[in-house]
Amino acid sequence: MEIETQTPRQPAAVELADRSKVCDRNDSYAYDSTNATTSPILDEGSERGLPSLSERGLASSEYHSGQHGQQFSLPPADGGKDAWLFLWSAFMLEALVWGFPSVFGVFQEYYSTHAPFAGSANIAVIGTCAMGIMYLILPVVFALLQAYPKARPWCGPIGLVAMCLSLALGSFAKTVTHLIITQGVLYALAGTVAWCPILFYIEEWFVRRRSFAFGIIFAGIGLAGAILPLVIGWLLRSYGHRTTLRACAIILFTFTIPISFFFKPRLPTSQTSQPRRFDLSFWSSRSFAILQAGNVIEALGFFLPSIYLPTYARSLGASDFTSVLTLILFSAGSVVGNLGMGAVLDRLHVTTAIFISTIGTCVAVFLLWGLATSLAPLFVFSFMYGLFAASWPATWPGIMKDVKAEKEHADPGMIFACLAAGKGIGNVLSGPLSGALVGVQRWKGAGMGYGSSYGALIVFTGVTAFFGGWGFVARRVGWI
Repeated sequence: MEIETQTPRQPAAVELADRSKVCDRNDSYAYDSTNATTSPILDEGSERGLPSLSERGLASSEYHSGQHGQQFSLPPADGGKDAWLFLWSAFMLEALVWGFPSVFGVFQEYYSTHAPFAGSANIAVIGTCAMGIMYLILPVVFALLQAYPKARPWCGPIGLVAMCLSLALGSFAKTVTHLIITQGVLYALAGTVAWCPILFYIEEWFVRRRSFAFGIIFAGIGLAGAILPLVIGWLLRSYGHRTTLRACAIILFTFTIPISFFFKPRLPTSQTSQPRRFDLSFWSSRSFAILQAGNVIEALGFFLPSIYLPTYARSLGASDFTSVLTLILFSAGSVVGNLGMGAVLDRLHVTTAIFISTIGTCVAVFLLWGLATSLAPLFVFSFMYGLFAASWPATWPGIMKDVKAEKEHADPGMIFACLAAGKGIGNVLSGPLSGALVGVQRWKGAGMGYGSSYGALIVFTGVTAFFGGWGFVARRVGWI
């Protein structure tokens, strides 16, 4: 099948000579370097679950430059050595960028009990800035890279080096304000710049199996969450925070060396340098409005267990190690959950996947955490909560697909970035919410978790998880 280069009349689409057939990855791909873009669009084929016209082109392994008639040999999409190496690099980048702020609780415990930061009321702000800012500014960084595509290849190296410098500078901090600036704000800005190109590159490397690829990438933060608490905790106890932050900077820099070789686009950079169309019309999409609302509601309670699980475990008699084990089990569950959700999302509608995540989370919160009176059920809850609740972001590719079917000119990467910002709202508000909920003993005397000082927090986490899944009901009643 031959695909002809198009005129500037249709810059966002790639036409096929025979629209009734689906191209496989061995078909040739005609690309007008002066007008075409690589952002996939949906057509009547994608409405039926088939790859869209431009996705079929992106999956091909031959590349024709419409400007000079040059032909390039592209590595295959959705498989092959180069695609898997890119996915490995993106998985590691997820683990490195998001892993350190996700285990800030280990730092927070140390800072709260050791000079010169002990007694400060703003220690939690460090972690809130590190994680929350990355979520909230992702749409801004994506828009900038959308407007200036030639900057994308430089973002990874520059962002990763800046992350290392922010941790190293934090080792010289003498006040909590210094840590907020370095380990919080600067780290978040650098991390967002380093991570954001994933949203562009994954569209090129994975076309038909994109949800599965996102699931693997999201599992990276779970792996980091299972390993880093042990490593960082040992470093803090043995050498203090200054040496620990410098060691983290060195570890981060060391792991970025192999990543940089494989974290790259599939299409030639010189042929993808035209800015994408900036389109926020998907905000008026009913599907996006409903599913984003559920996303924000779920995020309000999502972060609360990971903040207080170690403290709750100690109230049940846990040692230092067994209290940290709750976070390790949560992270291990999230690895399995994200891999599983990414695999099933290519086969199920996104609202069905959301329903699975919602039911599993509610059962874990209300029946396991709420009724826990010993460490054994709390450990089971930790794993189950990671398995179902932490897999929620792995449903975002399905939301992107649904919204794009309604708004064909919407950029999937920008949809993802806005969903991440919605989760960031929950991250920022989780600190004040947790402070207000802990200690409210509305069901004092009821026994179990509900009768403890964490009872209101447990109920709030379960209720937000329940209403966060309202997209499933909305689809059943015909709203989406």
